Amino acid sequence: MPLESLGQHEEHFWPSEPGAYGRSAQRGGSYRAFVPAHIAALPFSFSSSASDAISTAAKALGRLAEDPPRIARLGSIAQNLLRSESVASSRIEGVVISHKRLARAQYSASRRADNRATEVLGNVEAMKRAISFAEKGSLEVEDVLEIHRTLLRHTDDRGIAGEIRNKQNWIGGNDYNPVGAVYVPPPEKYVRELMEDLCRFIAREDLPAVAQAAIAHAQFENIHPFADGNGRTGRALIYAVLRGRGEVGDYLPPISLVLGAQPKAYVSGFGAYSGGDVSAWCAFFAGATARAARAAYDFAEQIERQQLDWLNRLGRPRSDAAVRQLVAALPEQPVIDVSAGQRLTGKSHVAVGNAVNQLVEAGILVPLNERKWGRTWECDELLELVDGFERSMAEPRSRVS
Repeated sequence: MPLESLGQHEEHFWPSEPGAYGRSAQRGGSYRAFVPAHIAALPFSFSSSASDAISTAAKALGRLAEDPPRIARLGSIAQNLLRSESVASSRIEGVVISHKRLARAQYSASRRADNRATEVLGNVEAMKRAISFAEKGSLEVEDVLEIHRTLLRHTDDRGIAGEIRNKQNWIGGNDYNPVGAVYVPPPEKYVRELMEDLCRFIAREDLPAVAQAAIAHAQFENIHPFADGNGRTGRALIYAVLRGRGEVGDYLPPISLVLGAQPKAYVSGFGAYSGGDVSAWCAFFAGATARAARAAYDFAEQIERQQLDWLNRLGRPRSDAAVRQLVAALPEQPVIDVSAGQRLTGKSHVAVGNAVNQLVEAGILVPLNERKWGRTWECDELLELVDGFERSMAEPRSRVS
């Protein structure tokens, strides 16, 4: 049976602003703000179907964490999955970018000129910060602020980075007032205490990790503690919980790819949670997690098959050859120059230069520029593989399975 509503509505009135531009901005009116309940010590139970979904997701995560690749470096595939999750999480917020553009920006020292790429790369770094905080054994409100600060520090919103909002915000409706908004989070006076409560909840160990991640994510989105960047920060918290509980290792299942493919179900899941149907929300989230974990495992195998094909085209070089080590590292950095190749392999400038020439001759790398000095290459085959993986994951399903 669902719990009672996990919070309560408060009636508020927004005053009219006669001097504002436009009728929507001028009008005032009443609105209802939702104040989530404290959950740090709240008992939770789950329906049998939700428990089955949570168990299935945990098994899928376990398989992903326990079966390492044979050719690719763990870090290489992990970086691809991290980038895919960050791209998808940003896409949900309307920030759309290709992996080729992102890889080029990540390589380039002048990437800040590409504002959209910089925003997604901020998401990558925020994910890393969330995981690093989880690994220390606890998560504090200041850690969440730092995750948010990392997300936005190089964007036009850097002025609000890492700052809990000091005024009312809302979702939907118009840009001027919350009258008619789809959802109005709690007034600002409640936010700090709710965030402290959330961090205490994340420290619990009496709940299945997948359910804990689902609840923490929904609770965070209901609090909506920041003026912007809530969705991406809230999805980063998913991995903080899963990593903190030991459910994910180097491989991060791109859960946002699945959630983003079902936007209506995703948003309605928050409504179910707020209304007390925690089982329905956790079952949906667990289904998305299981699908993402299985897909991540398959993706790792696709990368390995691609790398095996490259090694065959290269004449199966010995294990200590620079070209073989570059093949292992390309998924981590698909846009490279000789200096990057040296950093990735530890080989000399000459050895890496020769290895790059071999990769170009085999059609594995293609020139990104034709400069005599500072030449750069990219691996189109890998970037196409990643794009194909994301397209397959982004297809909506009648249900997440």
